[in-house]
Amino acid sequence: MHSGDNGAVSMYEDEPELVGYDPGDGTPLRSPHMLIAMRIIVLLALLALIVPDVVAQIMVVTNAAQASCKIWVRYEDPGAGHSATFQLFGQGGLGWQCYAVGGFGGGQYIAPLGLIPGTPVFPTGNGVGS
Repeated sequence: MHSGDNGAVSMYEDEPELVGYDPGDGTPLRSPHMLIAMRIIVLLALLALIVPDVVAQIMVVTNAAQASCKIWVRYEDPGAGHSATFQLFGQGGLGWQCYAVGGFGGGQYIAPLGLIPGTPVFPTGNGVGS
């Protein structure tokens, strides 16, 4: 390597590894059709990885909401059926809402279950169980 007066290597000299390298004529290595096909394949592969996990998570949360709602309805109205629905603007706000269904009254709002339903915590002091 050639060094200047100050001992530094010039940035514009060829490195030994690049001696004889020809960068080509500037045309792309792959055709535009091949690039589009590769992008589509990568997108489909990512979707194949992500979609099953999202579907599984939705099923888990839906089952948890139904189970939690069933416990709430047994606590509030033991003879009624139950229905848990996800609502953006429900009575209890954003999240899963629990309704008792059946009988002459139709659906009756029971409790908000939240975004990720869990085991219900019942209010105390209402005379039930004491």
